[in-house]
Amino acid sequence: MGKITVETCEIEGLKVITPTVFGDARGYFMETYNYNDYKEAGITQEFVQDNQSASVRGVLRGLHFQINYPQDKLVRVLSGEVYDVAVDLRPGSATYGRWFGVLLSAENKKQFFVPKNFAHGFYVLSDQAEFAYKCTDFYHPNDEGGIIWNDPAIGIDWPIPAGTQPILSDKDMRHQGLDAFTRQYRS
Repeated sequence: MGKITVETCEIEGLKVITPTVFGDARGYFMETYNYNDYKEAGITQEFVQDNQSASVRGVLRGLHFQINYPQDKLVRVLSGEVYDVAVDLRPGSATYGRWFGVLLSAENKKQFFVPKNFAHGFYVLSDQAEFAYKCTDFYHPNDEGGIIWNDPAIGIDWPIPAGTQPILSDKDMRHQGLDAFTRQYRS
């Protein structure tokens, strides 16, 4: 392998990937994706769509997923810094409803592999952040699902400063909790 370092997480399937960065006085070079390296790390999925977003400090996007067309995602930050979170929604999983978070930044260049059937979201810590991700299925607008970002049943420890509210989309404000999702889709 050599070009990437892969850390497994306490929730099976999630992986934090750190690429090898070659730097000198001119700047740096790194491979952001190499099928052979990822295959050796157990990530053999075929990515079919790349997405990119820009957000300002305090924006929280998520927690999102596709219901009938789930996507594996490989996410990273191009500029700025975010706290990235995945919540296990896999039926029958021993870690169902548990979350894992990782700091992704342009500086640390880490990537986060989020398998199918996880809800995903991030909170912007820098003045601005550009976020990019590869997906294994196409986006289906009528197949969107979401869980409210602050569901106490999940208990995500977002690094949101005391006394502030995250900036949410109207859609993200209307999401329900994990219990409602479980009753609707997993019963």
